[in-house]
Amino acid sequence: MFELINDTASESSVTSAKEIVQRVETLDWNHISQHLDSHGNATIENLISSNDCDALVNLYSEDGIFRSQVVMEHHGFGQGEYKYFSYPLPDIIASLRTTLYPHLALIANHWNEMMNITDVSYPEKHADFIARCHDAGQLKPTPLLLRYGKDDYNCLHQDIYGQHIFPLQVTIILSEPQRDFIGGEFVLAEQRPRMQSRPEVVPLQQGDAVIFAVHDRPVKGTRGNVYRVNLRHGVSRIRSGHRYTLGVIFHDAK
Repeated sequence: MFELINDTASESSVTSAKEIVQRVETLDWNHISQHLDSHGNATIENLISSNDCDALVNLYSEDGIFRSQVVMEHHGFGQGEYKYFSYPLPDIIASLRTTLYPHLALIANHWNEMMNITDVSYPEKHADFIARCHDAGQLKPTPLLLRYGKDDYNCLHQDIYGQHIFPLQVTIILSEPQRDFIGGEFVLAEQRPRMQSRPEVVPLQQGDAVIFAVHDRPVKGTRGNVYRVNLRHGVSRIRSGHRYTLGVIFHDAK
C-alpha cells in the first residue's frame, strides 16, 4: 500500500489501509460523539504513527501529487503555505477519508436533526457523498498539507468550497510540539448568538487528530431549546521551528 509514500519510508514502517480501518473501528465513537456535542471538537490520540507523520511531511516536496499551492499572505489568510492533493490520493489519506466518514456521517445527521435541517442528509458511504459533490461540479479533492515556519500563522476561517459541505473535518498534526516547533497552537473560536466569541486551544501531539465542526453546530440551551453556534478555526503564531499538518476535508471543491 501507500505507493506515494514508499520513496521516503519502507512499507513496514507505515500503517497499511487495513490497519487504519482497524484503528478507526476500535475508537470509542460514543465518547467522541458526546465530546463533539458538548464542545464542537474531539481529539484522537495517536491516530497515525510517527513514521506515517514523517512520510507525509516528506511528500510536501513531491509537486507532482498536488493540484495547487497557496501562499497564505497573498490572500490575507495569514502566513505560511499549503498544497492541495490531486487524485488519486495517497493511500493513507484515502483510507482515513473513507474510514472516518461513516462514523462522522452519523454525527452530522444527528446534528441536522437537532438543528431542524430537513433538506440535507449524508449517505452512509463516502463514495456516495463524493458522487453528490461531483454531480454538482465539485470535482477537486480537498485534503491538504500545510507548512508553517517561524512567525507564520493561520487566520480564523472555515473550509467551505461549494454547495455541498460536510459539516465535520479532521486535522492531524505531523510535527512534534516543543521538538520541531514552539507555538502554533490549534485554535477554535465559537460565536454564540448575542454573545462574544469563545476561544478554545486544543493541545495536540504528533500523530494526534482533532475532529471539529466546519461551521455550524447545535447547542442545547438552558431551557432545552437548541440553537446554532458558528465555529472558525486557525493556528496561532509559530515562535520557532516548522509545523506540518494534514487536513482531511470530506467534501470536494469546485
